[in-house]
Amino acid sequence: MTQEEIKNYLPHREPMLLVDEINIVQDEQGNDFAQACYYVTGYEYFLEGHFPKKPVVPGVILCEIMGQSASMLMKDELIGRTPFFTGMTDVRFKRPAEPHDTLDIKARIYNRRALIFFVEATIHINGELCASGKFTFALVDNERL
Repeated sequence: MTQEEIKNYLPHREPMLLVDEINIVQDEQGNDFAQACYYVTGYEYFLEGHFPKKPVVPGVILCEIMGQSASMLMKDELIGRTPFFTGMTDVRFKRPAEPHDTLDIKARIYNRRALIFFVEATIHINGELCASGKFTFALVDNERL
């Protein structure tokens, strides 16, 4: 799925749409997971001051990238709704993401209660773990916003 196709489901738009491509695939057990990527161009607004001589993607942006990728697992439920973070646990940052890196994101839903989703996600760069965490989302009807 391209970024233009992703816009059919996620309300995010540039400069906050942080998924360039995504595919929903199945593992050996038949469970869906998201495989996404984001290309760090080096021109992102959040790199300008973080940090001027050694730009790195802020941790909160890495969480947003994982969250947007994971949200696409709920795409059928997203029509007419917006995903909101309601929690983050076990978030870890293992290496910096820098300009010209390709972030490879994997996410899966491990639990669900009505319109509350529990997911886990990782970001790898060249096979090396960059960030990981568990996230909780609530899908809110757009007319309630």
